[in-house]
Amino acid sequence: MRVILSRKGFDSAAGGGASPIVDGRPVSLPIPAGGASRTTYGALGLGEHVQRASRGRHGPNDRCHHDPMFLADGTCLFGQCGAAQTHLANRGVGVGDVFLFFGLFRDEGVGEPHHRIFGYLEVTEPIALADCAPAQREALLRHAHPHAIAMSAANDTIYRGPGRTAATTCEALRLTVPGGPPSLWRRPAWLRRGGLSYHDRPDRWLPGGRLRAVSRGQEFVADIGRRKAPREWLEAVIAAIRAT
Repeated sequence: MRVILSRKGFDSAAGGGASPIVDGRPVSLPIPAGGASRTTYGALGLGEHVQRASRGRHGPNDRCHHDPMFLADGTCLFGQCGAAQTHLANRGVGVGDVFLFFGLFRDEGVGEPHHRIFGYLEVTEPIALADCAPAQREALLRHAHPHAIAMSAANDTIYRGPGRTAATTCEALRLTVPGGPPSLWRRPAWLRRGGLSYHDRPDRWLPGGRLRAVSRGQEFVADIGRRKAPREWLEAVIAAIRAT
């Protein structure tokens, strides 16, 4: 079994600021659309939030990359392609693995920016768009998923399965250490050097259970196998996301 820490949403480079925490709820702002999209921030009810977070650079009528996509029936659709998808494939990510989506957040207008987990996806089906059935592609198009609208690479893949977003800012979902820069994380005791992709350098693994996360990159994979401690940690994270 693998757990993937998957960076998504606004940050200083993509969008120009942090996603907001509104009335105690993290609201992940999709990044601006760099390719095909039929969805605007206004259509998602995020127009005012994106205008404030980007300091006027983006607004309700701008299109966004609506991904991951959380549907009303409890399904999550998440697309990946190019080098990031190659990394997931090389690490064997597939059915039974869990994506934990994290991003940069701050209380709207105040507070310190920090990384936190805001949603999850339990993979039940990876869909390779280059050779999927036409009916399957059409179903994804009905949701206007950006990866289904126009493929960006030959390995475009959509991961499908149960998932949802957090309704509260539970402390268990915060990655950044109190008062620290966003990339300085508290790490669970089971996560050690060599256990998270892209984080092999010894100077990233700091005393006191801290990890200096890489500043760029999207998909960080931890192969937890059948170990009890990481599975219990994952169950607690999912429970915190599901809590209302």
